Amino acid sequence: MEKIKLGIIGIGNMGSGHANNIKAGKCPETELVAISDANSERLEWAKKQGYGDSVKYFNNAEEMLDSGHINACIVATAHYDHVRYAIECMQRGIHVMVEKPAGVYTKQVREMNREADIHPEVVFAMMFNQRTNCIYRKLRELVQSGNYGQIRRTNWIITDWYRPQCYYDSGSWRATWSGEGGGVLLNQCPHQLDLWQWICGMPVKLHSHMYFGKWHDIEVEDDVTTFVEYANGATGVFVTSTGDAHGTNRLEIQMDKAAFVVENGKLVMTEYAMTEQEFSKINKQPFATVNSTMHEVQTDGENPQHPGVINAWANAILHGGNLVADGREGINGLTLSNAMHLSAFLGKEITIPFDEDVYYNELMKRVKGSRRKDASKAVFADTSDSYNGNK
Repeated sequence: MEKIKLGIIGIGNMGSGHANNIKAGKCPETELVAISDANSERLEWAKKQGYGDSVKYFNNAEEMLDSGHINACIVATAHYDHVRYAIECMQRGIHVMVEKPAGVYTKQVREMNREADIHPEVVFAMMFNQRTNCIYRKLRELVQSGNYGQIRRTNWIITDWYRPQCYYDSGSWRATWSGEGGGVLLNQCPHQLDLWQWICGMPVKLHSHMYFGKWHDIEVEDDVTTFVEYANGATGVFVTSTGDAHGTNRLEIQMDKAAFVVENGKLVMTEYAMTEQEFSKINKQPFATVNSTMHEVQTDGENPQHPGVINAWANAILHGGNLVADGREGINGLTLSNAMHLSAFLGKEITIPFDEDVYYNELMKRVKGSRRKDASKAVFADTSDSYNGNK
């Protein structure tokens, strides 16, 4: 069987997760042949994991890219380096998949997307593994089917991202403007922001209220509430935090002829006998409501997560198949998080698209004053159990 020859840049929590999936045989058209990490201790750890005798190890990413040993690469580095290494891959004709987020700021990611357009021979993908979740795939199909009218309201409360202080103390770069470029929006929520726009479309304006270090000793946001408005007048609210010990993950979408709720691993649909508008015109009872039926929506039950994204990417490289997420789509969710940050920075409503130079300048002000935890020691953990549900 023909396989892609894969290199991974960054063998931290995410990079090692991908390597372990390949080692476990979950990605049959992918052969792991190289690993690069600037952290020598982490590289030595990787050498002991049994990834295979043919795997070559590099402490310099460019050396791995120039080795001729790989034809595909996953970028699983710190956020600020995603764009840099993706472009390095493209310029060498190496297929590339970027971990979330696509980058830290849209101005940077736009450069990556332009480079991708210059190299159509390169298969460029984003690791949006939650798009493989059968619940969200089915919800998108229903919402965009045209059978239920337009979206009227959408709300997502995603507060089950709890992180204790020791999580933030596990790396000097964590939860810093200079290291990650943001907090819960850029680290935990890129998947939800991507799904939100993938299912409902992009809003045209928003107003965000967020707290920086409200629940933890950090400089970035750990509590966010955002109001959005869409072109058709629909509204939405996005609430997230890493400070709720036992939080909630609930997505609601209200449409003209149906309502959908995703919670506890289920998609529940309330289907109306007619649209709300039609009912309101003919109804003569002041406290009546439109007849409806409620049921749990059946899906195909498939939720392949990270291996599914890698397998689709390998298939696209080898056979011209479809990606789970084209890399150029990574800018959409990042646009939302950047707009939310900018709204909080300036204390006002932001129209989308916004001035990307203004955002960059505001971010750099915070980067300049960013503080690192010099005494912290990097800690790595197996995060695989956190991806099987709706997060």
